[in-house]
Amino acid sequence: MNILLTGAAGHIGGKLRRLFAGRYAKLRVSDIAPIADLAPGEENFTCDLADKNAVERAMDGIDGVIHLGALSVEYDFERILQANIVGTYNVYEAARKAGTKRIVFGSSNHAVGFHPRSTKIDHRVDIRPDTRYGLSKCWGEAVAALYADKYGVETLNIRIGNAADVPQTLRALALWTSARDLAQLIAIGLEHPDIRCEIVYGISRNSRAWYDNSNAYRLGYKPQDSADDHVAAAEAGEKTAVQDAVSLLYQGGPFCSAEYAQPLRPAR
Repeated sequence: MNILLTGAAGHIGGKLRRLFAGRYAKLRVSDIAPIADLAPGEENFTCDLADKNAVERAMDGIDGVIHLGALSVEYDFERILQANIVGTYNVYEAARKAGTKRIVFGSSNHAVGFHPRSTKIDHRVDIRPDTRYGLSKCWGEAVAALYADKYGVETLNIRIGNAADVPQTLRALALWTSARDLAQLIAIGLEHPDIRCEIVYGISRNSRAWYDNSNAYRLGYKPQDSADDHVAAAEAGEKTAVQDAVSLLYQGGPFCSAEYAQPLRPAR
């Protein structure tokens, strides 16, 4: 397979480049700025995802896409619109035109961030975005559904949790994913024969998880790591973390409390 990795210069993208070295015939690595440290089998393609013509050129000859290219935290809507919403649409439309049939979409836990921490949720839960960023990930999942049902472009949507090297807060103990576990999920998304449009959670085997990730296990996911091995680091980080009643109530944490402008009510 020839694979396009968008957002290849980011924190997760850099880890995936190392983990996928040699796995695919070609790994076309793309970001808004050039990537200089190319490894054997990698091909650079500098691209602004909001430029549909550039995205179409990046898609030429590609069998599968790992779509991580996006702003990864909250910004004003105009910036989110171009990078995350227009950019994601351009990726899917370019895939349709090129005959590329498989995409792994880097969604986010923030698409469901306003579910309370007291509730365990699965892939069938209602979307409850906690920010404009989270809203853009809901859009991406909806685009994936449209292109699967109408055009046969298949997608594994991965609601990525916390991808730090180790979890730095108690919240992260529920959400954390190691790089190799996330890479395993992405490989399933690219290679599993029976995916149409699925949603899974990008977390390791964490005993404190807020997610029922049985849909990932059904597809063969066998996480090798656990946030449980990093409790001391998370507890140490928690001592300096800024907390408030809203972020402690909801799974999205501080993404929920940012701009929160109403009296706090019981979570539903």
